[in-house]
Amino acid sequence: MGTAAMGSSPWQNWSGTESAEPARTVRPGSADELADAVTAAAEDGLRVKAVGAGHSFSGIAVPDGVRLDLGALDQVVSVEQRTGLVTVEAGMPLWRLNEILDAHGLALENMGDIDRQTISGAISTGTHGTGDRYRGFAWQVKGLKLVLADGSIVQCTEFERPELFAAARLGLGAIGVITEVTLQCVPAFRLKAVERPERLDAVLEGLDELVSENDHFEFYWFPHTERTLTKRNNRYAMSEPNRSPSALSYWWNEGFTENALFEASNRVGARFPGMVPGLNRLAGRVWSAREYTDVSHRVFASPRSVVFREMEYALPREALPDVLRELKLTVEREDHTVSFPVEVRFAAADEIWLSTAHGRRTAYVAVHQYHRHDHERFFADCAAIFDAAEGRPHWGKMHSLDAQALTKRYEHFEDFLRVRGETDPDRRFANPYLDRVLGP
Repeated sequence: MGTAAMGSSPWQNWSGTESAEPARTVRPGSADELADAVTAAAEDGLRVKAVGAGHSFSGIAVPDGVRLDLGALDQVVSVEQRTGLVTVEAGMPLWRLNEILDAHGLALENMGDIDRQTISGAISTGTHGTGDRYRGFAWQVKGLKLVLADGSIVQCTEFERPELFAAARLGLGAIGVITEVTLQCVPAFRLKAVERPERLDAVLEGLDELVSENDHFEFYWFPHTERTLTKRNNRYAMSEPNRSPSALSYWWNEGFTENALFEASNRVGARFPGMVPGLNRLAGRVWSAREYTDVSHRVFASPRSVVFREMEYALPREALPDVLRELKLTVEREDHTVSFPVEVRFAAADEIWLSTAHGRRTAYVAVHQYHRHDHERFFADCAAIFDAAEGRPHWGKMHSLDAQALTKRYEHFEDFLRVRGETDPDRRFANPYLDRVLGP
């Protein structure tokens, strides 16, 4: 089967923050076809960008030349149940990967709250979940197959081409195009979810215990209020009885409350900004306490249909309470209208070169704005608070930092640039976002 060229239709990401008109779109069906597409782009003097589900809010996946649609590279390569090593093609979406792992009694160790991304997009942007003992997606990667800028197809692990692996396992799409990913999975498990409203000051005062005593703790703070919704997810064996939400309960919480009702609330808030504080207080009451137990990925991930803008920073864990208090003061002092809750998650330190949790226990603070609200002034004020705390912005979410600022926040930034220089000297895989965050 030959490489499928699909013309040059416009491209836009999920949130509508980025768009492009690529010179052409190619949908390779194999690593060889992908390598041919990279070589052909070089002959035409065009840049190349592999694009997955388009779930990044930043410009990291904007195709500035040839768009590689990885939708046909979505197959299982191998599953080793004994070791838990699973190899899949790069374009496989997380929701399908979870179905495959279910069938083999396996699971991802940790997940974020969305499962629409492709596996290669999730690891390349630093996607993560929450849990003080757990790390992001890239930590679960044990091997990669890549197409480099010269068209060569290479394998890398921590033992084979280890520096290439160190850069590419969270490579921002700048090192090569991933064609296959080998993941270290774990035996399937259930999560018991306990969700309840609590006051913000009580959560901050008890934070150390909440984070350390639960496998996966996170909370949402509703701006203009003292309300939070806390989420405690704890791991149990598959022998634990399944107490998944009823169809009606699931529809009320995931379908209606968190999407349809939330969309309606945001639309009202966009038209009548003065109503937002009251709507947030109402939301804090409607998102009520509940408990349920289900297979891990069904608890980790939820459907998200309300369109928004998002910025997220990784902060030193100990800085979180002061940062949140400053954020609360800033929202009121600057008269911001914020209808979306602020999401707070946690992660263990890791050793991945461009991981936002490199070398330190981390708290993640994500701020959002409904797409009909202006986000720029609010995000700029938030960024100033996060930057003062030596925060690192999520690579796939909105921020304004450049290479000069980022190099000071990553111990191995220069190592990453060196590997990039060796593997892509002509910047075949660059785009305007990478020019800014990594330098030309």
